[in-house]
Amino acid sequence: MASTFVGNSTSIQEMFRRVSEQFTAMFRRKAFLHWYTGEGMDEMEFTEAESNMNDLVAEYQQYQDATVEDEGEYEEEGAEENYEE
Repeated sequence: MASTFVGNSTSIQEMFRRVSEQFTAMFRRKAFLHWYTGEGMDEMEFTEAESNMNDLVAEYQQYQDATVEDEGEYEEEGAEENYEE
């Protein structure tokens, strides 16, 4: 028996951020780049991939920040309701 779970959580941004930092460090040193350019890839493709990863992390951060702000609003509304009673 096997099962699979697919979830979407803002906690994944930490892994994306770590992978992005490792990629950036290796790309700056041009580590292994010659293997890929030798097979026909362009260096610009790596720059675009890095930019896409940074955009993805920023989008997850935006959703996480919005969730935290929403929770704060709900807590304030609950406190006001309790105060009125």
